[in-house]
Amino acid sequence: MKLENKVAVITGAGSGMGRAIAVLFAKEGAKVIAADLNEESVQSVVKEITETGGEATAVVTNVAKEEDINVMIDTAVEKYGTLDILVNNAGIMDNFVPAKDLSNELWERVLAVNTTGPMFAIRKVLPLFLEKKSGVIINNASIGGLFGSRAGAAYTASKHAVIGLTKNVGFQYANEGIRCNAIAPGGVNTNIGTTMSEPNPFGMERAMSGAVNNPRSGESEEIATVALFLASEDSSFVNGQVITADGGWTAY
Repeated sequence: MKLENKVAVITGAGSGMGRAIAVLFAKEGAKVIAADLNEESVQSVVKEITETGGEATAVVTNVAKEEDINVMIDTAVEKYGTLDILVNNAGIMDNFVPAKDLSNELWERVLAVNTTGPMFAIRKVLPLFLEKKSGVIINNASIGGLFGSRAGAAYTASKHAVIGLTKNVGFQYANEGIRCNAIAPGGVNTNIGTTMSEPNPFGMERAMSGAVNNPRSGESEEIATVALFLASEDSSFVNGQVITADGGWTAY
């Protein structure tokens, strides 16, 4: 098992990619703190893990709230004595809203969840990782963080910021035994669409104009295997990088 006796915190673990990562990490021997805003869904994934012999604890977490992030990390240490892996997976979409129509409220909400939340979590875990001279951080960035129009203005900006944060943390703490990498998934079959209500017609048309070139949609389990690689010693020489997992879409 590649993560035996490791302790991992995973945000957005109640569904989609976060759930698949939590299940796979537990299967590979990790003790999992499954964090999600939806209590029912996060309890469900913990039940799935424990019923198959794994170890997991649910924590209801709004990643936009620093106090919730602090409780999430503190729970890992209190429950399992340490923390080895942080996966910042939780995220929301932005209804494809272009810059002209972007409200302050939408901008602030998307940045709070997609960018500020990961920053809160990274800032909280760094003292733990520095003390033990080891630790792995994985950020879910999306191809929206690599290209200009895979979503609206707020989502695109938020994911570009996550990639910048990933590279900064990865390099600055490289000599301290800490690695920080990101995954940039393409189209993946998840329920993130439920975070959208009324897509902006203009923004959606522009963002989806390249969708015809997408060879296929991925599954959450395919992203989870990339996260496992980044969390394990298999990627010991990979740091400050973004791994694109999109079936070849952005190779066009």
